[in-house]
Amino acid sequence: MAQPAPSAKLRQWVTPPPGDAQRGAALYQQHCTACHSVDVSKIGPAHHSVVGRRVGSLAGYKYSDELAALRLRWTPQTLFVWLGEPEDLVAGQRMGFAIENEQERGDLIAYLATLK
Repeated sequence: MAQPAPSAKLRQWVTPPPGDAQRGAALYQQHCTACHSVDVSKIGPAHHSVVGRRVGSLAGYKYSDELAALRLRWTPQTLFVWLGEPEDLVAGQRMGFAIENEQERGDLIAYLATLK
């Protein structure tokens, strides 16, 4: 079986802490709305139904080639990595913002999961 190259970084999937969607909604307003909205793509893609959607697949939004080529879904685990450091999930992506606090990431993910 092939082994990863010695310099390859193995990705760790971590389940986020249980989040509070109400706190996540406030954090979304504070940190995300400059570039995103729930229903309309702005600088970043719209977030309605983001949890469970394939990464880079929202119709009508022009993603970076790196995100468009990715074959992952937005799950709590992928969102946890993405929100903590987008470059750790997708090198070359265009989002220049991260949430360092793990509980805040969990709260944001809980809120995003309500956006059906």
